[in-house]
Amino acid sequence: MRRYLSVIAATCTLMITTASAETFTGHVSEITDGDTLTLLVGRQHRKINLAAIDAPERYQAWGDQSRTNLSRLALNQTAVATCTELNQRGELVCKLEVNQRDVGLEQLQDGMAWWLRQDAKTLPAKEDHSTYGSAELMAKLTRQGLWRDTNPIPPWQFRNGN
Repeated sequence: MRRYLSVIAATCTLMITTASAETFTGHVSEITDGDTLTLLVGRQHRKINLAAIDAPERYQAWGDQSRTNLSRLALNQTAVATCTELNQRGELVCKLEVNQRDVGLEQLQDGMAWWLRQDAKTLPAKEDHSTYGSAELMAKLTRQGLWRDTNPIPPWQFRNGN
């Protein structure tokens, strides 16, 4: 199985590095956490990490709520993934749209994730950069989701501490 997955990852790397972005349409079959899901494309399962956001870990405060929110937005629905790269875990990094709505953006608007400015390059369109930043700011100002907490711990800090 590992050998099979590494072949898929190598194939995806080739496809993504030879073009600026690769687009897939499939069925969202599983939600791992607030920024990771599985997209069934034909008979192939593709692990997708949502571009330019980082959601709380499953065992972190707001982790379950973030995962539940992503499930509400995408699970068992047809999605279009525009992928720009592979992350260090071999997951495709993609902007995901369900019913022409940007799922990563909705996670930000609902206060279920952080906007990763340093990963803005993973978004296929430059106009997404300001939209994502504005969505996070509005969620903070209106105390949506995890922004209800006084000082929410970003997942990258949580991972370093655990």
